[in-house]
Amino acid sequence: MHGKLRVRPRTAGKIGVLAAIMLLATPAAGASAATTGGAPTPTAVAAPAPGSGPGAPATSPSAGAISLLSAETTPVKSFFYGYRLPRLSFAIASSQPYNDIRIDVLNSVGEVVKTFYREDRSPNVTYRIRWDGTTNEGKPARNGRYSFQIAAQAPATTPPPPARPATTSTTLGLSFTFFGYAFPILGDHEYGLSAGRFGAGRSGHTHQGQDVMAACGLPLVAARGGTVQYSTWDDAAGNYVVIDGKGTPYDFMYAHLAEPSPLQVGESVRTGQPIGLVGDTGDAQGCHLHFEMWGPPGWYEGGSPFDPLPYLEKWDAYS
Repeated sequence: MHGKLRVRPRTAGKIGVLAAIMLLATPAAGASAATTGGAPTPTAVAAPAPGSGPGAPATSPSAGAISLLSAETTPVKSFFYGYRLPRLSFAIASSQPYNDIRIDVLNSVGEVVKTFYREDRSPNVTYRIRWDGTTNEGKPARNGRYSFQIAAQAPATTPPPPARPATTSTTLGLSFTFFGYAFPILGDHEYGLSAGRFGAGRSGHTHQGQDVMAACGLPLVAARGGTVQYSTWDDAAGNYVVIDGKGTPYDFMYAHLAEPSPLQVGESVRTGQPIGLVGDTGDAQGCHLHFEMWGPPGWYEGGSPFDPLPYLEKWDAYS
């Protein structure tokens, strides 16, 4: 039940029912990719390459006068625990053949959030760094705009403070945006009000999630990657999936899927990865996604549901 509706149009990424089914069913690594917020997410379940290791500062750092010959940062938008990590490809010029360098990830105010140390890097050779979205303290980075920066290692034996202002060096003119969550529906949608809101009265209970009305067959993606806890059927929820969010205390529940999700219990899923199709299974009245968020220790494991609408609206604004 959805009562009155508040419209939030979203045309980008909308694909037809048949195309969505083919997308989710195609196992080949080279298959067409679903998109969420401009970050393509292949449907293949093979794990993407991990983030690069941080390395360690050189004991006696040495480098010539460094400049950039080439540099490229891809993609322009990434998600934490997504399929495509922010990746820098670069080549340097230098006055000496071997150089100890550092690659910093800077936030929008120029603070260093992650540092990679590399030794003996040669001029005219392409090197790559993949950032997994964690800070020097191992925590997920905040939403925002970031950029990579390359410099010679300073003559120091200990890493710099994790959030100190960046020092003078060669700054890449290539930046990217990074987000922790993706909006779960790829297509036009409307937020359910009244009976579709969290806490609305039901026969013998209250509504524990937020209904988001959308056409049956539109793709659903994981708002946050993690581990699949449940992927099954319930007479009320219909086909549903519960994912334990990576790096969060939250569980995410998606209900009324048109078909059983291709995900299996225990499987790892990435942020933005397709998980199923909008449907009207179970006791749904009309096509929509019933979306729940639960606090620790988890979904029907002692945790409690809370209103997900403010989160959905925030993700919707940038996805």
